Order: sequence, then structure tokens, then C-alpha cells
Amino acid sequence: MLLEIKNLRVKYGNVEALHGINIRVEEGEIVTILGANGAGKSTTLNAICGLMKISGGEILFRGSPLHKMPADQIVKEGITQSPEGRRVFGTLTVRENLNLGAFTINDPRKNKKNLDWIFRLFPRLEERSGQLAGTLSGGEQQMLAIGRALMGQPRILLLDEPSLGLAPILVKTIFDTVKEINKSGVTVVLVEQNARVALKLAHRGYVMEVGNIVMEDSAASLLSNPDVQNAYLGGKK
Repeated sequence: MLLEIKNLRVKYGNVEALHGINIRVEEGEIVTILGANGAGKSTTLNAICGLMKISGGEILFRGSPLHKMPADQIVKEGITQSPEGRRVFGTLTVRENLNLGAFTINDPRKNKKNLDWIFRLFPRLEERSGQLAGTLSGGEQQMLAIGRALMGQPRILLLDEPSLGLAPILVKTIFDTVKEINKSGVTVVLVEQNARVALKLAHRGYVMEVGNIVMEDSAASLLSNPDVQNAYLGGKK
């Protein structure tokens, strides 16, 4: 098992946001977490990254207790996140943003190899490499956020709402690239409100409601599940 979340609880002050959830991710999978706003999806990713202190349970990465490590050590272990809202550094160039993602890699040759790979995945970033990130379009900023996360050579890439605010044609481009990233050997955990696109991409999925996992199944089964269709897919299509 690559990543295992056991009975995870997280609190904001006195309010419990996650009520003992269980999630497992096998090596090589794309696993999606679906749910409405406020369900606890981003909280789950932030807990995995060490950005959110847990109040109970365990997060295990290849059997090691991730929840006991600081955030920078978690990146060194091979887990990186492309956050919701992209959060690129607008006053830095595209290349400078990408270089920030490589802070755990001290080998210049590895960094060059990773950069070349990211430019192959996202040719637009190479074209814009000297441009300030704040002047990029939303789609280009999303590419940059994913590219920056990939510069850390992750074993697991956490993607938080990559399609948010993007035109459908760009969403397809981003998700096609995520599939390619996964085929290269990177395991992906995807939080996404566009449930239909996410389930067509993923191998397995979890459905969250107000801090609980209410459903877990193969992506194909969730896509054809009437309850999922009515709640998240706008009825059967």
C-alpha cells in the first residue's frame, strides 16, 4: 500500500471537519475524491501534506507515519501538491516558479531532466518561461502549478480542483496531461468538483459528505451509480 489514511480526524478549533475517514491509494493509481464544497476534500489533502494538524488517526506512506513529519520532510518523501486556486508566485517568472518546486532536489542534472519533461508536458510553459507568472492566463497558471509540483519528483501528486475556472477545452488538455503524468509512474490523488471528468480519468473514487466518506468504489461503478449521477452528475447522461 502506497498511501493509507486510517480513521483520520481533523478539527478547526472546536469544530471537527473530518470524522474518522479511511482512504487507501495503491501505487500507480489515480484516485479521485468527490464531494460538494465544504465536504472536507481539501482538508484531507492538506492533512496528507502536513499543512493541517490532525486530531486523530494515522496517515501512512509506505507504512511510515506521515502525520508525524513536518511539511518539508513530506515533500522530500515524494508527496507534492498543486493547490486549489493555483497559488503561483505572480511576481516571479515561470522558470523561477518551477525552480522553487525543486527545492528538495540538489542535483542540477536531475532538475534539468525534470524541467525538460515538464516543458514536454506543457510546451506553453517553455514558451512563457521568462514571463511573469501573474501575467499568465488561468489555464497557463494551472499548468505552472502542476509543473511546479512535478519538479519535486513526486511519488504521489495531489491535485486540488485543477479544472476550477477553466474553459472546457483547457480542462481536457489538463486532464489528458494528468493521464500522461500517471502513465509515467506518478500516483495521483485528485480532488475535483467536475465529477464526470474526474471519474472518467480515475481508477477508483471516494465520495465525501460533511467530513465523512459515504461511498467508495471503482470509478466506472461510481459513474454509473444512480445516487452519484443525481447528486454530482446532473442526472444520467
